[in-house]
Amino acid sequence: MFSRIKKDIQAVFERDPAARSSLEILLTYPGIHAILLHRLAHWFYCKKMPLIARVISQFSRFLTGIEIHPGAKIGNGLFIDHGMGVVIGETTEIGDNVTLYQGVTLGGTGKEKGKRHPTIGNNVVISAGAKVLGSIKIGDNVKIGAGSVVLRDVPPNCTVVGVPGKIVVRNGKNIADTSFSTIDLHHNQLPDPVAEMILCLQRQIERLQHRIEELEGKIQHDTDSIQYADQK
Repeated sequence: MFSRIKKDIQAVFERDPAARSSLEILLTYPGIHAILLHRLAHWFYCKKMPLIARVISQFSRFLTGIEIHPGAKIGNGLFIDHGMGVVIGETTEIGDNVTLYQGVTLGGTGKEKGKRHPTIGNNVVISAGAKVLGSIKIGDNVKIGAGSVVLRDVPPNCTVVGVPGKIVVRNGKNIADTSFSTIDLHHNQLPDPVAEMILCLQRQIERLQHRIEELEGKIQHDTDSIQYADQK
């Protein structure tokens, strides 16, 4: 347990430049409070004492504004930044070194039974307000942009943005660095697929206009040649 707490604190130091000391993190970071209380609630949940587990999770929700169902499985090094409004469903599975920002929802899509929440891989960054819904799999080293709604599986080393979420490539490169110390947290530097589509349409229109001008010029030239021949 103490080893896990140490890894959770280390995750804050790695990913939050405002963190100054372990004591400050333990006393003032709601994400840490939510994770520690979830570890306790999950223990009771696994021991078939769901009522105690839910009471602990509801106390954690009241204290931190972060709702984590005691049935959720969470790996090491989870960092919940700010955290207000974060919701993690019962059958959610989260890997190691995952970062969640405020307003993230890892939820279901209906009243289906069994596995109904997402499975998140390692080294994943989910930006503010993003929604990952349903029994889908998010691969390792994935980055999900702010406000995105992800409804389908995402393979490893991808960036997802938009509603519904679309896989895009940033600077022609995949996110492939699996090092814990170099997790890519630049979730503000994401491509805009809508803007890219508009630019593609604009370039296509320009090519068509240029082609039309060439054809009009050729037709005018042929017409002048015929008229000149008739006059002769």
